[in-house]
Amino acid sequence: MEIKRDIYLDRLIRRKKNGLIKIVTGVRRCGKSYLLFNLFHDHLLAQGVNEDHIIEVALDDRSNKELRDPDNMLRYVKERIVDGDTYYIILDEVQLLAEFEDVLNSFLHIRNADVYVTGSNSKFLSSDLVTEFRGRGDEIRIHPLSFREYCSVYSGSEEEAWDDYVTYGGLPLILTRETPEEKAEYLISLFQKVYLSDIVDRHKVRNREELDEMVDILASAVGSLTNPTKLSNTFKTVKKKNISDKTLNKYMEYLTDAFLVSKAARYDIRGRKYIGSPAKFYFEDSGLRNARLNFRQMEENHIMENIIYNELRIRGFRVDVGLVEQFGRNSENKTVKKKLEVDFVAARGGEKYYIQSAFAIDSQEKREQEERALNAIGDSFKKIIVVRDPIRARRNDQGIVTVGVRNFLLDANSLNL
Repeated sequence: MEIKRDIYLDRLIRRKKNGLIKIVTGVRRCGKSYLLFNLFHDHLLAQGVNEDHIIEVALDDRSNKELRDPDNMLRYVKERIVDGDTYYIILDEVQLLAEFEDVLNSFLHIRNADVYVTGSNSKFLSSDLVTEFRGRGDEIRIHPLSFREYCSVYSGSEEEAWDDYVTYGGLPLILTRETPEEKAEYLISLFQKVYLSDIVDRHKVRNREELDEMVDILASAVGSLTNPTKLSNTFKTVKKKNISDKTLNKYMEYLTDAFLVSKAARYDIRGRKYIGSPAKFYFEDSGLRNARLNFRQMEENHIMENIIYNELRIRGFRVDVGLVEQFGRNSENKTVKKKLEVDFVAARGGEKYYIQSAFAIDSQEKREQEERALNAIGDSFKKIIVVRDPIRARRNDQGIVTVGVRNFLLDANSLNL
């Protein structure tokens, strides 16, 4: 089964021979190795690159153990560069290579070498890359499968694909598990034995139980405003435990660095400025989020919001939570200021979109509620409401577009309908 991941392949292709180290990052099991060793490899061959000009090393393969030595690796690569044509050096799990920073910097001195690497989240995080390769690295972030990618290889109906995607998410190997039990077991084990173990090992977390419980709280409140202080209060009232907000803030940073969750800050749309804490946190994959809760808290409206957030990030947008102030009058006819929320403010270069995730609009009152914040913004950027019902895009007199979530996710041009 070949899954085309054109959005990432195109990003790699655009960065070919740019003089920087191409660093492919993302949560474990999201398809980084497949992208480089299969899709990018095939692209190079199709472009006429000779096989012997593609130097690939999977450092987690026992047979390549000797190449984990930096001098052996440098010798191995240089011996294969025998002419002036471009050589593509592709290293997987590069953190297993001793002194890998020095080795990669040495590769940059080879004029006809183009370097691509992936690394494990536990020791090779985006924050590390900024420190080690400032100005010399070019990060390509990979995400689990989008709904469009998922449907491209799914054997059932679109409705069945949506139900499975909402429940089990888009990690590529989930498509190889046949029964619900196998899918659930895979995700639960992956989260506990791989992702959280990575964090514990890397950061030497002494209280694994605290970290586990905080992850569960974040999963239960996905898409809700929170901060370390609120989480600390939740531990006091619900768990009867005292955990400092400083400790919880560190745990949240660990989860973000490991690509398990992402933070969406609040942004004052009219004031054009960011507002401090609290913020919203979304999971990198809905299946992983559900697995943390043993598939018990399956509110599709919150999961749908998480999926839309991830889709926007897959498309290359920076995504914030919007806030817009509106003046009105209370029951005593006094002027009052209300703060209205826009679920997502998506920005990419000069593009900007305002998006509401509304699971159901089953009354005029509900529609007015969803449109109120969008109408209060007052600028000309596109405004969209995404609903659960499978409807094609339709525009009202104020220019607000309403579209079904599956139509929104499956159409790569859905933001401009």
